[in-house]
Amino acid sequence: MELRHLEHFLAVAEQKHFTRAAEAMSISQSGLSASIRALERELHASLFVRNTRSVELTEAGRALLCEGRRTLAAAEAAKDAVAAVQGLLRGHLNVGLEQCLGVVDVPALLAKFRSAYPGVEIEVRQGGSTPMLDELASGRLDVAFVATAGEPVDGLDLRPLSTESMVLVCAPDHRLAGAEQVCLQDLAGESFVDFDRTWGARAISDQAFADAGVAHPVTIEVNDVHTLLALVAHDLGVALVPERIAAKRGDHRTVPLTPGSASAWQVSVAVPTTPAASLTANALIGMLPTTRT
Repeated sequence: MELRHLEHFLAVAEQKHFTRAAEAMSISQSGLSASIRALERELHASLFVRNTRSVELTEAGRALLCEGRRTLAAAEAAKDAVAAVQGLLRGHLNVGLEQCLGVVDVPALLAKFRSAYPGVEIEVRQGGSTPMLDELASGRLDVAFVATAGEPVDGLDLRPLSTESMVLVCAPDHRLAGAEQVCLQDLAGESFVDFDRTWGARAISDQAFADAGVAHPVTIEVNDVHTLLALVAHDLGVALVPERIAAKRGDHRTVPLTPGSASAWQVSVAVPTTPAASLTANALIGMLPTTRT
């Protein structure tokens, strides 16, 4: 099995279209089709269901997708290993990050990395922590800065950078604005502003209310920290957020939760635990400041 055949397969699988995949790979459509046919002959299986508008993966194609990504990631790691022995770190670094983590200045870190290793091509994707962890496990990312409750994740190494408590944020004239602390039962009947379900803070809030047996009706869902806090300040709902996020605006009230009400918000740098873990990722992690809690 040739690596270029796997690269062509992944391009078609992601684009779901032969013409677009050929353009993305800078090859002719006939050449791409021939490459896919060669791979199908070798595997004795059809990988795509073709129609006039798009293509879909067969069951065999879906089985190959994840392993194909891992194989290509392992091949890149092998190239990096040889380059490292020669003293030249090269290749790609695919970085994922959830926004507004605030623990690490990722742009400054990447600039420092690029200065030290100009031969490495850097790609960055921003999104929720949940899909980022999935992309790490599948080999689509080399390293990710994520927020979770700190539980172990199969196949991944989560290295903590910071841990903070969750707090309640509410409007200045809210009934709980002057409380010394609140428990989740105190929030029964409230409407909530919260982040998208892929964000780490949202996962912690959802789990805390489920464990407490308290309803958590999210009437406004956002993908931006400052918008969430502004909505809360205008009394359009309350929210549970990490202390660091609560401090980003000053026109609301922040109230501590009773101890044990919710898991801590842990920011971590995550990498795969497989032997294919990227040398470029390790080099980037080596530039991180000292871990803090």
